[in-house]
Amino acid sequence: MENYYEQAQKGAWVSILSYIFLSACKLIIAGVTASSALKADGLNNVTDIIASIAVLVGLKISKKPRDNDHPYGHSRAEHISSLIASFIMMVIGLEVLVDAGQSLFMDKSEAPNLLAAWVGLGAAAVMGGVYRYNIKLAKKLDSQSLYAVAKDNLSDALVSIGAVVGIFGSQFGLPWLDVVAAFAVGIIICKTAIEIFKEAAHSLTDGFDEEKLGHYKESIELVEGVKEVEDVKARKLGNQVVIDVTVKVDPHLNVIKSHEIADQIEHMMNDEHQIKDTLVHIEPDAYEKQK
Repeated sequence: MENYYEQAQKGAWVSILSYIFLSACKLIIAGVTASSALKADGLNNVTDIIASIAVLVGLKISKKPRDNDHPYGHSRAEHISSLIASFIMMVIGLEVLVDAGQSLFMDKSEAPNLLAAWVGLGAAAVMGGVYRYNIKLAKKLDSQSLYAVAKDNLSDALVSIGAVVGIFGSQFGLPWLDVVAAFAVGIIICKTAIEIFKEAAHSLTDGFDEEKLGHYKESIELVEGVKEVEDVKARKLGNQVVIDVTVKVDPHLNVIKSHEIADQIEHMMNDEHQIKDTLVHIEPDAYEKQK
């Protein structure tokens, strides 16, 4: 578990350092080249710094062991940090949209300097590499907060590409295209914020993938001694899954044999699905009892 948090924090730090460097470059060059699109992209990266810091804090809190007030530990701090990150991104996304909307009604006859496009292109390449690193790490650790960070990394790469398109387009007598690109950046920021919010809220309200629950049920039904799987519930605590399952067994079994079936289910869930916390409730099969 300790190794999980160390690796996850490393992914968050990679994003933070990348965003600090890129946001500084973009905002400085945007001021020099008068590019609305690059400025919006730079502001987007500023929000990403704050959002990544929120994720980093959430990961640090998640490391705390169980206590009297948190018998299940602090793992859900990861989900809360993702939620906070989505709020921050939405606020800045709306600010970018308002700024871009106002710029559309201004007389902008000059196209931004082409230097802005090359900075945006370089930034897109950097964020593409950061995305590949974090998505690989997120899949390996099954970390929702890192998935949120990786998704943000990808949106940033796309945002930079959009800014570049707008800047290049403005070189062909269409300076307003730079402002339109800034507006598109704002939309992408808001869309990413909504997606991260929905995923975090789904986990915090104990939502779980129905298809995965179906796979868990099928696996449990194959355990010797299980007559029927009456119910399967699951929830995520950080990157850990907790399962509650109710199974029916032969009512004539003694306590020891019933306990052995429960142990088999727990071991199977750990071996096949990497789930360490499976709570098994044993019920007598009424049909068998009648016979």
